[in-house]
Amino acid sequence: DYPITEAQVKSYMKMLLHGVAFCHENSIMHRDLKPANLLISSTGHLKICDFGLARVFDKNQSNRLYTAQVATRWYRAPELLYCANKYNEGVDLWAVGCIFGELLNKSPLFAGDTDIEQLSLVIRALGTPNEKIWPGLIDLPDYNKIEFPHYDPIPFEELVPDASKEAVDLLQRFLVYRSDKRIRARDAILHPYFYVQPLPCHHTDLPIPKRSKKVHTYEYDLDKPILDSIIDPDLLKNYV
Repeated sequence: DYPITEAQVKSYMKMLLHGVAFCHENSIMHRDLKPANLLISSTGHLKICDFGLARVFDKNQSNRLYTAQVATRWYRAPELLYCANKYNEGVDLWAVGCIFGELLNKSPLFAGDTDIEQLSLVIRALGTPNEKIWPGLIDLPDYNKIEFPHYDPIPFEELVPDASKEAVDLLQRFLVYRSDKRIRARDAILHPYFYVQPLPCHHTDLPIPKRSKKVHTYEYDLDKPILDSIIDPDLLKNYV
């Protein structure tokens, strides 16, 4: 019921980045990072879940083809919105940037209702891309299917008006058109954002989510003979 503090945002982001870095260092693209796929344990630790769309990637095989129909729309990288079938772990890093922006603003950065609107929101914020800032743009499968007017980029300070200068700097390193220019998770962990006050809080200082499921309470009969509580070993023969 209480808004999370800046120290808590830093703690969540640092745990997320450690998880993403581990995946990428083991050649795994998650391809569906979003708040709904981040779970908080009873001890306050953040866990990445739902690897149903995850794939193994090989940096030495840049020509491998993948489907573009991955990632939830609000966290989908621009190359996926243009239906790219060749991409890398940068799609996860874009999603991390969107999650970070959502934590900073307390609302999604790009909340499109359709893929075209989603791409439009990104372009209105980052400016209209071209071959100079995004080499290979015109070769993307859906590039010629829709044309956007020219937009100048909006300063990131306006996208996240309540964020610190360090947070703004880190965010704009994630939200870059060129996938290979997005800051890698392991490098992001070392960004100054995490080393200026307030520092990331300890996981024990993070809010613990309420459990929605009822916990079954076992009732014990102290007067019941102990022999009546022992399982007959013969009943287990077929399972051992």
